Amino acid sequence: MSDTLVEIQNLSKHFTVETNFFGKPTSVLKAVEDVSFTIQKGEAFGLVGESGCGKTTLGKMLVNLYRPSSGKILYDETDLTALNEKERRKYCKDIQLIFQDPYASLNPRMTVGDIIAEPIRINHLLPEGKVEDRVIELLNCVGLAQHQRNRFPYEFSGGQRQRVGIARALAANPKLIVCDEPVSALDVSIQAQVLNLLDDLKDEFGLTYLFIAHGLNVVKHISDRVGVMYLGKMMEIAPKKELYSNALHPYTKALLSAIPLIDPTKKKERIILQGEVPSPINPPSGCRFCTRCSRVMDICHQVTPELKEIMPGHYTACHLYDEQNTSGQQ
Repeated sequence: MSDTLVEIQNLSKHFTVETNFFGKPTSVLKAVEDVSFTIQKGEAFGLVGESGCGKTTLGKMLVNLYRPSSGKILYDETDLTALNEKERRKYCKDIQLIFQDPYASLNPRMTVGDIIAEPIRINHLLPEGKVEDRVIELLNCVGLAQHQRNRFPYEFSGGQRQRVGIARALAANPKLIVCDEPVSALDVSIQAQVLNLLDDLKDEFGLTYLFIAHGLNVVKHISDRVGVMYLGKMMEIAPKKELYSNALHPYTKALLSAIPLIDPTKKKERIILQGEVPSPINPPSGCRFCTRCSRVMDICHQVTPELKEIMPGHYTACHLYDEQNTSGQQ
């Protein structure tokens, strides 16, 4: 039996921005373009990149909120993109989502108890008489008291609301949870608590995570492997320790240099990226990062680099590591 839970194969998502008189697209936003990677069972895969890089769009395709324009999503060796809506529905409870905004994602007219119980009732996971006990159990799992189940979302702090969102995701007994920037809207002190909670729940329930975040400093504490995206393309994938100690792609190096140091006496070189992120409606030809890269070559403007394995388990999409350039760059 394979240890791979999710395999993304050449996944793309395009949004039509404008059409002509005949309804033919004249302007297309390429949010995700030809992305491939795998997530192993029991693994936390971190996905990072600047705003607009396509990481949230990719996560939404995984939970069936968006349909891919092309490519495949293999879940436990089943191609989800080949299924119709009725066939896909039975996999929905296995793949749950924790939203970025812990307030907007909760129905303000429902009590917390009803919000957590809803996935249980929809999927007919328990008899009605046992639903409340399960809700209380889930509240305890995320650090909330059972009497709080009768309160409404506005009566909770941001961190507590995110705990409710986590409990709701757990209610369906999922195998995979897509965490869409679950701590970005929280105070720094609360972020650490929620990250520690997610880490504990992963071990307790045997969960697999796709953890989406803006910065490498957040995913460092929870991820086993990390993927770095830029303008819809995957730039680098590596085990966590390998990526932080030996990043290969210039974009990854720039992100790492932006992580603040706790010790003010220590100094490191800060890589300042020049220019703005290009529009995904009209991305650069060749490498997507070529307009901002300090090590750009002529080939970067002409040929899109493939994501290649440079070291065992360490992949990068950069012409600096092509065979003809390796000797010159080492």
